[in-house]
This record gives sequence, structure tokens and C-alpha cells, in this order.
Amino acid sequence: EVQLVESGGGLVQAGGSLRLSCAASGFTFDDHAVGWFRQVPGKEREGVSSISTFDGSTYYADSVKGRFTISYDNAKSTVYLQMNSLKPEDTAVYSCAADDSSGRILLGFADYWGQGTQVTVSS
Repeated sequence: EVQLVESGGGLVQAGGSLRLSCAASGFTFDDHAVGWFRQVPGKEREGVSSISTFDGSTYYADSVKGRFTISYDNAKSTVYLQMNSLKPEDTAVYSCAADDSSGRILLGFADYWGQGTQVTVSS
């Protein structure tokens, strides 16, 4: 069974940092694109960042550029999202997703989705 499991969410004060992990089981991230998305109740899901294991190319939403860093550990089949200088507006449920198409990830579509992890940033 294919699963994506996120971890690392929690409560942090504004200006703090968190590192989210997205671990794959049942398949590997090789030759996939992996994206991080976030959603607040009542709002549309927002693409935060993505990475392609084809060529290492990355994408960041303007709202997180310079603060978030996405990376991939091939040996652990895990994708990380390092989040620094967190702001209250970063509060959301963060989910990871994987697809064999970078284009689909950038459009918010994916074959595989995790359950999500809550990130709460207090002011």
C-alpha cells in the first residue's frame, strides 16, 4: 500500500522554525515530483513548494520565498520542508503529495496525498 506520512507540525511562536517531513512507504520518490500544500478552513488549498527528483528543480510560492526550503533525502525516501521565520499567516494544515508529473504537482494534482500535519504559529 502506498502511503505518504507527514510529521513535524506543531505550535511555534512567530519568528520560530519547524521542519516538516514527508515519508513515503510502499513506493519511492525516485522519478516523482513532491509538493507541499497548505489549507486553512474556508480557503482554497495553496501550493507552498515542490521539488522534482528528476532534476532537483524547486518551486516556492511568493509568500514563502526566502523563508522555506524544500529538500529530498533519497536514502530515506523523505522530503523535508524547512520553515523559518514563521508568521501567523503560515498557520494551516500542511500536506505533501507526490506525482510522476511535475506539471500536475504545480497545478495541485497528484496521485498520492498524505493526511496532513497542523502547523500553528502564534503571534
